[in-house]
This record gives sequence, structure tokens and C-alpha cells, in this order.
Amino acid sequence: MAGHSHSANIAVRKGKQDAARAKLFSKLSRYIIIAARAGGGDPVMNLKLRYAIDKARAVSMPRENIERAIKRGTGELGGAVMEDLVYEGFGPGNSAIICDIMTDNRNRTSGEVRKLYERSGGHMGNPGSVGYMFDRKGLFLIPASGVTEDTLMSVALEAGAEDMSRDGDNFKIVTEVGAFAAVQEALEKAQITMDTNEIVQLPKAPVEVDLETGKKIVRLIDNLTEHEDVQNVYCNVHLTPEMHADE
Repeated sequence: MAGHSHSANIAVRKGKQDAARAKLFSKLSRYIIIAARAGGGDPVMNLKLRYAIDKARAVSMPRENIERAIKRGTGELGGAVMEDLVYEGFGPGNSAIICDIMTDNRNRTSGEVRKLYERSGGHMGNPGSVGYMFDRKGLFLIPASGVTEDTLMSVALEAGAEDMSRDGDNFKIVTEVGAFAAVQEALEKAQITMDTNEIVQLPKAPVEVDLETGKKIVRLIDNLTEHEDVQNVYCNVHLTPEMHADE
């Protein structure tokens, strides 16, 4: 019986891992579809598509999945029409939270995401209700163990980066959106490893909250992130490792 139980636990764990992987691939496919629809199917000419493909490859998404998503985006294959939306709202402690959404049914998605906000004690807001608290920027996180600060600063700033700082075990590089591609290309040319290379919403003035409020915010962010139609979640709160710890 013990062996049977162990095998069953492994099967359940594998099932959860497979489900999470399928959900991730679905999210990335949607991102590729939207990017290809907006700017065409050539990643050389379409930065957003190139960025989406890079993210998919980073998690070993099969090439056929990527190619199928590109064709859906360019209209070569049929399928539901995807919309690229932004939902803004308030979480616990009046925290500001933005979600990047990709959906084929905005009414369904709006209702489901609204419930997630409300269950946390927050609520969805109108467009612009919290967006002014954030700046859209390019963000790179570089493992500090793989490059010297002087070398990285020389490469990044010469390519047009706006700022560079130390962030724990990483160097953090921030760029204007228009300079993102040039900085990424310079880092790749210098063979500098990037843990993160994304266009994100950075809070203009991160706020502090107490531990319990922070844990509630983390739970809301986790629940939003798990929703299939939610691509990215941004928050204006400084969340500490203790707030992320399992209770």
C-alpha cells in the first residue's frame, strides 16, 4: 500500500506540473498571437514578437506551438480573436495593482478577475485609476556572479540604458521602452546572461505595508497570476521575502 500511495502521489504531482506547464504555454501562445497580429510575423521587424518568442523558448515551448501561434496572429490559421487589455484595481491596504490581460471573451474575464480582486478585500478600478502610479520601462536582471559592474555599466549605458543598480544577487538595468531593443542586443553581443528581459510597469514610488497586509497582497497576486487570461501582474508595494513565505 505504501508503494501504491507513493506512486499515486508522484502521479498527482506530475499531473499538477503538466497542468501548470500547459497553462504557461497557453499564456505564451496568446502573447505571441497578439504580437504577431499587431506587428506581423517577422521577429526581426517586430520587437514585441521577438520578445514573446524569446520568453517561449526560455521555457522550452515546442517550436510547432510557437509557429502555430504566429500563424494565428497573422491570420494564416483560424481561431478565436484575442484582445490585449489592461485591468487596473486596488488590493489589500489600498495597494495599486495592474494586470495585463489577453482574452477571447472580455466579459467572462472581467467578471472572473473582478471576483479575485473582491475576494482579497480590494476592487477593480476604472482605466487610469492606478496607471498614473507606474512608468512603462524596459527591465533587465543580470546575475552579478557572471559579470563585473564596470563591464556591465559600460555595455548597458553606452547602449542607452537609463539606470543601473545592484538588486540582491543581480544587477538591475532600467531603460526607456524605445531603448529596450538596443540594450538587449548589446547585452547579447557581449554574451552577458540575462535572467529577466521584459517591458514592465514599474511603480514610481513603491509603498511600504505591514507583514499581514503584504501576505494578503501576495495571495491576490498569486491568484491573479494563476488565471489563464492574466499575462502579467504589477504592484506598487515593496514586497519582502517574509511576505512571500508560506504560512
